[in-house]
Amino acid sequence: MDDNIITINAGSSSIKFAIYTLGDLKLLYSILIEDLQHIPNMRIKNSDGDIVLQSSLKEQGHHFAIAELVKWIESKSDEINIVAIGHRVVHGGTKFLKPVVIDNSVISELKKIIPLAPLHQPHNIEAIEVFTAIYPNITQAACFDTAFHDTQEDIVKSYPLPEKYFNEGVIRYGFHGLSYEYICSTLDINLKDNANGKVIIAHLGNGASMCAVSNKMSKVTTMGFTALDGLMMGTRAGNIDPGIILYLAEECKMQLNQIKSLLYKESGLKGVSGLSNDMRELLQSDDERAKFAIDMFCLVAARSLSGLIPVIGGLDAVIFTAGVGENSPLIREKICNNLGWFGIKINKKSNALNDLCISYADSDIKVYVIPTNEELIIARHTKELFA
Repeated sequence: MDDNIITINAGSSSIKFAIYTLGDLKLLYSILIEDLQHIPNMRIKNSDGDIVLQSSLKEQGHHFAIAELVKWIESKSDEINIVAIGHRVVHGGTKFLKPVVIDNSVISELKKIIPLAPLHQPHNIEAIEVFTAIYPNITQAACFDTAFHDTQEDIVKSYPLPEKYFNEGVIRYGFHGLSYEYICSTLDINLKDNANGKVIIAHLGNGASMCAVSNKMSKVTTMGFTALDGLMMGTRAGNIDPGIILYLAEECKMQLNQIKSLLYKESGLKGVSGLSNDMRELLQSDDERAKFAIDMFCLVAARSLSGLIPVIGGLDAVIFTAGVGENSPLIREKICNNLGWFGIKINKKSNALNDLCISYADSDIKVYVIPTNEELIIARHTKELFA
């Protein structure tokens, strides 16, 4: 029986797990537990993508969900032997610039960063603590979404504020780094001659951002100090005039927690459409506000993409990834149509088929669709730390 690594990506309403062989990092099982705050359900697929278990859970919350998964793992003790655990952690602050083995001091530092990632960090930490209680003697690794962006220059990371704030860690950290790291690991195969070129990766899901890379290194990204910045997202506003926040506090007499809830949970696609944060639902709707929200999302994405180009001094390719980026031809088409003026030509047939390359041969800028795999990157880092 092979030894195994399990990876954990804990969000606010769902947890993704993956189980790999330690030796060659072959995927054995992928597990999704979703709707944690309402009627949780667990779906387990094998390496062929076949569903081997689908069931509703009796209780809500992350702790119970993880406990149920561990019960299933223990029922497969003749097949699965967990020797290392890898966690996605959204924010590493200025201290964690590469994956680390988790101990009490690491957990303590991660808790200090919760205010910078209130939507994600508490759930990342909760998963770590639950697994620590269940497997106290097993190596656990923390892999940070912010670490990939440490290659950015200070002028890119800095805000136009007094220097003392930069020194105190008020900088552009950037996020979705594990996704961008995975995409960059595929460029030699997928982009060939452009692998080390000037590339913008669009990670479009319920959370969304873009990253411009050159020589496979992060040069600039749309998210900044927190994961609230940048693109319009499922429930997050993205980049807005900071004066709006002052107005809401001073003139509308909104409390800080109300403003935080508005910007993190009630804005974006959900707020503009008045219907849903789920792009799939909006695309199926005939409601005019749904169409307006979609068009706004695509225009904001195009504006943001073009704003990254000066930092890398040109553009060879655009890559779409993550849930919306990988699976929504219409969103890709709308974004690219807003960018047609600088040489992007989308092949509608290739786009509809989700082909690897969805641009015409004579397109000045090539456009690709590449599925991301954050879990595999976490497994790779965890294996390195375990060794």
